[in-house]
Amino acid sequence: MRQSELTRKTAETSIFMRMDLDGEGSFEGQTGIGFFDHMMVLFSRYSGFNLMIDAVGDIEVDTHHLVEDLGIVMGNLFKESIGDCRGIERYGSFRCPMDEALTEVDLDISGRGYLVYNVEHRRDKIGDFETEMLKEFMYAFAINAGITLHINNLYGSNEHHIIESIFKAFGKALGRASEITDKSGRIPSTKGKIGA
Repeated sequence: MRQSELTRKTAETSIFMRMDLDGEGSFEGQTGIGFFDHMMVLFSRYSGFNLMIDAVGDIEVDTHHLVEDLGIVMGNLFKESIGDCRGIERYGSFRCPMDEALTEVDLDISGRGYLVYNVEHRRDKIGDFETEMLKEFMYAFAINAGITLHINNLYGSNEHHIIESIFKAFGKALGRASEITDKSGRIPSTKGKIGA
């Protein structure tokens, strides 16, 4: 069963999250940040993961603490759910067009967290979501999940479309990389293990 759940509480945020890598792509719950919830729905649908989030944070200050902590929790859940990576594809890539915007996401479930982020944001906020927080979320996820994550927005002019193309591509790439394609259950590494 490639699924797990986690509760994380700090003085700034309280988060409960559940993830199932072999789901139907459903999302339940809310973060209190409308645009970010919309992106989580997209991520769940295109990854095929079931995701449940119940989160509150000090968003009256700004969205920084909550969005970063959501990345931390989601990364840890992914790492726990993927386990020792037996039989997985490991690598995933997807290029997603969204009207005038085009984004490519390439990743490796390597056990080594790393982020390359080539996105130029054109607006400070979409609704109540601060766009600079997207990089912080992706960094927190990549480091805690132990994946190498490259996000390249190739072009686009509408900020909503750009970020939507990022989340759709991210979901598709991670879903493909997580898929069990080697029925013999080998670990996809010449080292014989992934991670430390």
